[in-house]
Amino acid sequence: MKFSAERRVQPLMPIPTKPYSIHKMSNFYGENYTAYVTDEEFFFPDGCLITSCTDLNGYITHANEAFVIMSGWERSELIGSPHSILRHPDMPAVAFKGLWDTLARGEKWHGYVKNLRKDGGFYWVYATVIPNIRKGEMRGYTSVRRKPSREKIAEMSALYAKLRAETA
Repeated sequence: MKFSAERRVQPLMPIPTKPYSIHKMSNFYGENYTAYVTDEEFFFPDGCLITSCTDLNGYITHANEAFVIMSGWERSELIGSPHSILRHPDMPAVAFKGLWDTLARGEKWHGYVKNLRKDGGFYWVYATVIPNIRKGEMRGYTSVRRKPSREKIAEMSALYAKLRAETA
């Protein structure tokens, strides 16, 4: 199936109703945007899986209902948007470089990601991303996210803070 939805620029976040910080961001495509970030964590429900697919350029082509709910975006806002719509400013760029380098080799990637919700809140996931290969040709990527342990979240929070400090 070919992806036919129009690809969009980074959707604009609404200003949160709770206290927030402002972060100037730039996505993979060189688009600059503003992220509004609150301290409100949304906890990943037990027994839930978030799934999504993207094309080769990281534009969302599929989002399951759990993804829609956890992200806070409408499905119509997600489909066709760059996956960076979820990028939390606490995530170091090197984490995403590792993801894209691994996928470019046609390999599966695993990692812990702090995602940004539309309302400025956040949620943590343990993600597995695999290349979608059809008839020997890479067509896009599928990501499955599950609930991470609180211990891993604490460990990754500290590691990501260290990595951000090293590149500042």
